[in-house]
Amino acid sequence: MSGFLLDTSALLALRDNELGANRISELLSDGSPCYGSFMTLMEVFYRVWKDEGEAAGREAYADCFALPMVWIHESAEILQRAAVIKATHPLSVADAWIAATALELEVTLVHKDPEFEHLPDLLQERLPYK
Repeated sequence: MSGFLLDTSALLALRDNELGANRISELLSDGSPCYGSFMTLMEVFYRVWKDEGEAAGREAYADCFALPMVWIHESAEILQRAAVIKATHPLSVADAWIAATALELEVTLVHKDPEFEHLPDLLQERLPYK
């Protein structure tokens, strides 16, 4: 399969018009297959809520579903990959799920997180951070 899995950091860059937002807009508008992990939905929701309040968090969560993306939910295969990643790499639980999803789909993970660089088998595109 080809395409891109957009990490939480990529979607927040788009939302907040940060560095990398243009690249995400390009991917979402050029017909590239784009995916997101259910963990990204949770992270967008709680991070925006924490920074901007509950209403903004709920709105950001709802806005995710308006994007031309396919949302991938948990499966036994992704769970097992996530467990292996979490057991063997210094990643958060959410990032382990997100990386496992990209690996399972065989797509490129688009992100801003240096933590993913510890995964040599993961196809990735790192957005500019600063």
